[in-house]
Amino acid sequence: MTGQELLDLVLDEGSFTSWDGPVDHTGEDERYQRDLESAAERAGTDESVLTGRGLMRGRPVAVLVNEFRFLAGSIGQAAARRIVEAVRRATAEGLPILASTASGGTRMQEGTPAFVHMIDISRAIMDHRAAGLPYLIYLRHPTTGGVFASWGSLAHITIAEPDALIGFLGPKVYEMLEGRPFPPGVQTSDNLAQRGIIDAVVEPGLLPELVDQALSILVDPATGSTRERRTDPVVRRRSTWESIELTRQPGRGGVRDVLRHGSDVTVRLQGTEKGERDSAMIVALARLDGQPCIVIGQDRTKQTPASPMGPAALREARRGMRLANELGLPLVSFIDTPGAELSAKAEEGAIAGEIARCISLMSTMKVPTVSVLLGQGCGGGALALLPADVVVATENSWLSPLPPEGASAIVHGDVDHAAEMAERQKVSAIDMFEAGSVHHLVAEPDDDDPESFGRAVAAEVATRLRERAAIPG
Repeated sequence: MTGQELLDLVLDEGSFTSWDGPVDHTGEDERYQRDLESAAERAGTDESVLTGRGLMRGRPVAVLVNEFRFLAGSIGQAAARRIVEAVRRATAEGLPILASTASGGTRMQEGTPAFVHMIDISRAIMDHRAAGLPYLIYLRHPTTGGVFASWGSLAHITIAEPDALIGFLGPKVYEMLEGRPFPPGVQTSDNLAQRGIIDAVVEPGLLPELVDQALSILVDPATGSTRERRTDPVVRRRSTWESIELTRQPGRGGVRDVLRHGSDVTVRLQGTEKGERDSAMIVALARLDGQPCIVIGQDRTKQTPASPMGPAALREARRGMRLANELGLPLVSFIDTPGAELSAKAEEGAIAGEIARCISLMSTMKVPTVSVLLGQGCGGGALALLPADVVVATENSWLSPLPPEGASAIVHGDVDHAAEMAERQKVSAIDMFEAGSVHHLVAEPDDDDPESFGRAVAAEVATRLRERAAIPG
C-alpha cells in the first residue's frame, strides 16, 4: 500500500490538503541526485514523507505518512524537516495526528546530519503530546531502524499491519555483520503485539473503523446517558461472608461485562510498551454510558492460582493512568482481584514498588477519577487502584489487607474463623460506605445477571463523571 492509498483509505474523500512545500536537495553529489530523481519517478512523490490535513469521518486531523517507494521510506534531512514542520503545525492548530511508517530508517546517503534529525522529530512529537493532543500510529511493512526508534514508538496508540517486519535492527544488516541470520519470528508485528510492545495488529481494511472508534473517544464530546442507574438505597441483606462467597462465583459480572454492556465504544490497549503484558489487567479507551474515559481494570477471569496478577499488570495500569493525565480524559479503575502475585518472581519484578507507584499516581491524578470496587478486593493489589475522587462499590464487594482465610490464620492459627474475621475487620462495601471510604453503592438484586450488572455499574460511573465535569476547574 502506498502512502497516498493509505490516505485515500482513511480520510474522507476529497478532504486531504497537502502541507508539503518544495524540497531542496541542491548541493548533493551527482550520484545521489540521480538516486533522488529515480526515486521521485518511481514513487510519484518528491520525498519519502507526505504530510497534510484532512477529515476523518468529519473530524479534522493532521496526517504524516511514509512512502516506502521513495528510497525505502528513509528519512533524510528534507524529510525530517517536513515531519517536524507538520507536527509543529498540528500542535499549533490543535489537531490529532494520524501517522503511518514504512521505512528502513535513516537515509544512509546523508549519514549523521540526517541521523541527528531523529531528535528534532521526537522533540516535536513529545511537545505535541504535552499539549494534550492525540498521536496515533500505524506501522506498515517494513518499519525499522531510526524511524521505529523515534516517531514510530512514541504514539498514544500503536497498531501495525499483519505480518509486518518491525524492528530496530534490519535483519539483512544483522546477517551481514554477524554472519548468521536473525532469529525468525522476533521482528514481526504479531510477536510485538503478543509481547505488549504494540497494542494491536489490524488489517488495512479495518483501519478506518478503528481510527474512527479511537477518535470518537479522544475527540468527540460526551453524550447523554442511555442506561438506567439503580437508585434504590442499599440495605444489608447478606452477611459479609455471604457477600464474599458471592463475589467468588465464576458467573459473577466483571469489568468485561461493564465494557461489553456499559460502553458505547471500546478500544483495547495492551502491554507496558516495554515488552511486558499481563492479561490480568485491562487498559482501554471507552465511552462508559456516553462518557469518554480511560479504563484500567482487573479482569478476575484471567487471575488464577497458576497465573495471578503480577507486577507487569500494575505497570500496564500505570500506563493507563499516564495516558489519562496526558490526554485530559477521566480515569476509571475497576478493582476485582483475589490478590497480587506472591512469588520470588514477583518480588524481583518489584511488586511492592509497583503497588506503591500505582497508589501514589492514582492519588495525584490531574483529571477526574472514579474507582469502582467491583467484587473481590484483596491486598495491596486491590488498594493500588482504589485512590480516586469518587469511590463506587457494588453491594457485595469487599476490601481487605489479606484474604479472610489469611487473617484467620494469623490471628487464630487456622482458617476456620475466616467469616468471623471478615465481620470483625469490616471489609464489606456497606461497612466501608458507613465509614466514609466508599461514597456510593450500587445495588445487586437477587435476580442480577452480568449484562444488567454491567449496564448499572456503567450508568453509575457515568453519573459520577458528569458530576465531576460540572465542577469548575
